[in-house]
Amino acid sequence: MTVQAKYLLSLREKNPLIHNITNTIVINFVANGLLALGASPIMGQAIEEMEEFSFFCNGLALNIGSINSLTLPSMLAAGKAANRAGYPVLLDPVGVGISRYRREAVARILDEIQFAAIRGNASEMSYLATGNWGGKGVDVGENQADLAAVATEIALKYQTIAVISGEIDFVSDAHQIAKIANGSALLPRITGSGCLLTAVVDAFLATANLCGEQDKDYFQAAVEAVSFYGICGEVAAESVADNACGHFYMSFLDALAQLCLQGFNKRVKVEYLHG
Repeated sequence: MTVQAKYLLSLREKNPLIHNITNTIVINFVANGLLALGASPIMGQAIEEMEEFSFFCNGLALNIGSINSLTLPSMLAAGKAANRAGYPVLLDPVGVGISRYRREAVARILDEIQFAAIRGNASEMSYLATGNWGGKGVDVGENQADLAAVATEIALKYQTIAVISGEIDFVSDAHQIAKIANGSALLPRITGSGCLLTAVVDAFLATANLCGEQDKDYFQAAVEAVSFYGICGEVAAESVADNACGHFYMSFLDALAQLCLQGFNKRVKVEYLHG
């Protein structure tokens, strides 16, 4: 099986509206990244608006980076409204194992909302799979078999698409696993690269949903999104000097807007494994 850019052109044509309750430090970056990609962002957090938002949004990305006693109820209300409306919800369990509050909040979120996808780094996703928190970084280790197993376990446990981000990315729907080797070492050196990836994946899922049941494939949409994002990182890194994080930041937004199907097909590096 090969990756085909099935949803990129449709995304830019359909311009899905993605509701983000995200880390406050990256709201601007996430909004600009979605706009560059071809989607539209809305960043409201007031619980009083969540039901009405569901009447016109196409996707919802919940990021617990700045979760608190005000945003948790809004996330729950938004997620339930999105489930009723039938559009994809994505969870980013930022630092889920760091504190009791985050652990309990994520447990409640997962219990009350059905997620089309869950995206996190190896430590975060390992915690969701096993309940063990190793701390900062890729603490599951560099063992790619372990990461593939973690992705599959989460996909099974939560009936979702699991996306593990790192030097190598893994996407699983419990039946098949995609191993994605696109990306740049500069991506983790800019604040919010993971948060924006969450929103971008949700934009691709929303596009798949808008294409109708016959053409809706959330697994392939997630694989395409992660591959596209990594390729944009590569393109941006090639246009700047080594360690030029600020220039990379801007070049990355440009790449999100400019990468075409030909560039995607030329660079994509995906290997499919059995789940």
